[in-house]
Amino acid sequence: MVTTRMVAVQVLVVVISVLVMVPLLSYIHTVEGAEQSATEEAIAQRRAQLEKDLANLEQLIKQQQVLLDSKRGERVTLERDVAILDAEIEKARIAIRAQEIAIVDLENDIWEKEVNILELTDKIDRERESLASLIQRTAELDETSLVEILFSEQSLAEVFAEYDDFRVIKIALNTSFQELEQLRRLNADAKNVLEERQAEEEELKLLQELQQDKLEQQEDQKVRILTVTKGEEARYQQMIAANERSAAQIRSELFELQGSAAINLGDAIEFANFASSKTGVRPALILGVLKQETRLGEFLGNGVWTQDMHPTRDRPLYKVITDTLGLDPASMPVSAKPGYGWGGAMGPAQFIPSTWACYGGYINTRTNDCNNAARTYDWDTYWAGPWEYRADKDRLRIVRGKQSPSNPWDNQDAFIGAATLMKDNGADGGTLYAERLAALRYFAGWVNASNPAYAFYGDGVMEHAAYYQQQIDTLKELSQ
Repeated sequence: MVTTRMVAVQVLVVVISVLVMVPLLSYIHTVEGAEQSATEEAIAQRRAQLEKDLANLEQLIKQQQVLLDSKRGERVTLERDVAILDAEIEKARIAIRAQEIAIVDLENDIWEKEVNILELTDKIDRERESLASLIQRTAELDETSLVEILFSEQSLAEVFAEYDDFRVIKIALNTSFQELEQLRRLNADAKNVLEERQAEEEELKLLQELQQDKLEQQEDQKVRILTVTKGEEARYQQMIAANERSAAQIRSELFELQGSAAINLGDAIEFANFASSKTGVRPALILGVLKQETRLGEFLGNGVWTQDMHPTRDRPLYKVITDTLGLDPASMPVSAKPGYGWGGAMGPAQFIPSTWACYGGYINTRTNDCNNAARTYDWDTYWAGPWEYRADKDRLRIVRGKQSPSNPWDNQDAFIGAATLMKDNGADGGTLYAERLAALRYFAGWVNASNPAYAFYGDGVMEHAAYYQQQIDTLKELSQ
């Protein structure tokens, strides 16, 4: 019940709070604003320098690639191959420096996100304390007795005027609750972004280690060549001739699949050609992606889905996928969680459940889509579902003309899935640049695909694709 004394005291409390807090907050914001401005200026200067350094390194990498391409077009000689190794070694060194800059840039971004989270947390605490005090005072005033109202000296007009003021205060109180909830959502989003940046930083560090290993292998290879040949062209040509495979050896060793229980040679060729005919993506490139991901289905991972898979983004959908396929979720192989981020990738093409949704026909029934494109809900709420399988949304099933749901652990579905995703990433553009960019998007997403720190993955896929293309071309020549 609203009382006269309650209204009067309520208004007085609000007025006093405003009179005291406005100048205080103004001073605090002035000091904080000056400090924040200086910090932001320093960060901006550092970031500008990093971007300049990174642009220079990117240019150097492009120059090395041009040199590599020109050398590979020359006749096979000792001088040419040593020059290629020198160019690859220098390119790897530049890439490592680029990764170092990218890591520093990420560390700055992580620091900014941590500061943002602290500021949001502080705002939430202040808002919560203010609301708690106001609610507590309101409860105390509610206990004012009817007798006090009857003996009040205020007129009815004054009472009703104060009642209108009280209604305004109640509306403001409701607004504060809404603002508090919005701050909580912003804080949750900031924490999610921070986790992604931290995972990205760990991923870059791991890639940097792999790039360093590759650099050492290239240097060792150069030493071996020079040691065996002692710089003599005649010996080098003899070594090349000795290493050439016969047609029978090529047929048996093609794609390094002979004797593998994962995918036999005939099926691999058939799957790649079929997927290429439906997507326009080069068969050798499809093989290159699957080679990079799982050694063409040889290693599907040894993870545990309840531990290695992202708890809110992938686990709910994974359960629906395995239920739809009639599979035991605990018995299906998924990738283990690496040193960064989350695992849980499925099958030879290593789709995570949240990516498989748009290819395998899984729809969130609240939004009727597979990727929260309209951003109707926050990510955790969206990925919680509910989810259902719809055959008319199953892109891979439609391509194959199957009568059953697509299965990420099915080898042919995996080939078609990889090819379809690569096509969506632009791999059917008809150039090596488009193919490499599509591979980087396959691994790092569209946002990070142009980051030089991820070049290691794109280069690896293209090297595998070049090897497979050479073997495919050789077999064609032998069959003619």
